[in-house]
Amino acid sequence: MNTENKPLGRVLVVAGSDSSGGAGIQADIKTITMLGGYASTAITALTVQNTQGVSGVIPAPIAGVTGQMTAILSDIGADTIKTGMLGDKQLIEAIAQTLADFASNIPRIIDPVMVATSGDKLLPNNAIDTLKALFIRDAIMTPNAPEASLITGKEVFDLNGQRRAAEYLLEAGAKAAIIKGGHVEGDKIVDLIATPEGEIFCEHERINATSTHGTGCTLASAIATGIAQGFNLENAFKRAQIYVSQAIQHAPQLGRGNGPLGHNWPIKNPELAQNLLSQFKA
Repeated sequence: MNTENKPLGRVLVVAGSDSSGGAGIQADIKTITMLGGYASTAITALTVQNTQGVSGVIPAPIAGVTGQMTAILSDIGADTIKTGMLGDKQLIEAIAQTLADFASNIPRIIDPVMVATSGDKLLPNNAIDTLKALFIRDAIMTPNAPEASLITGKEVFDLNGQRRAAEYLLEAGAKAAIIKGGHVEGDKIVDLIATPEGEIFCEHERINATSTHGTGCTLASAIATGIAQGFNLENAFKRAQIYVSQAIQHAPQLGRGNGPLGHNWPIKNPELAQNLLSQFKA
């Protein structure tokens, strides 16, 4: 039992399983572990997929998902909760109720997983409005540009679009909106962190790579880990962005499609990891 008055970095991930190991629960566990946190999970679905696409989605029973969540929250506990692929309207409603009942004061990082890197759809149309109604308030939202457009109804083709989408999410009650710029054209990527206190623009070089499967899951879990460890949002994001960029550059080059990231790069390159990641403090 933790007897110290500080976070342990416990992250409860509510998301789907990726059989290829590149995204979903598998990417979440790898990321949280590599950054020194502790991952627990509530699996919402089994996906049948590889680097070339998703060929099947098998939803978990609603009682099984909420049961996993309550089992963890009543015992191990969590310092943050990160959600990924959630499923249909009924499951989203049940997860939201469980969070309200057992985790109302725990920070939430919501990665609104709607479409896989391969282009396969992962969230039914009728679930989007439910997600908007139940998950935005008091959450840290991390949509990419297409997801932000679907959620907000705003066109997100440039930085102005990112800012409009962030404004919509903040007005809807989000604690913060991180509108990722990877899908916005340009040699450089600009990610926007927006809070009621203002905006932060994080610019970094675009990496020309095909191993990008699971980047969204990885980034959101890395942010969740930082928040769980007591980082402020800016430092949690900047450490997460560095972790993801290096994971892309150290990808193992597996599969015939969009390959997985090299999540274990800090183990293979400990000196590099020390230099890049240790600059961020809680």
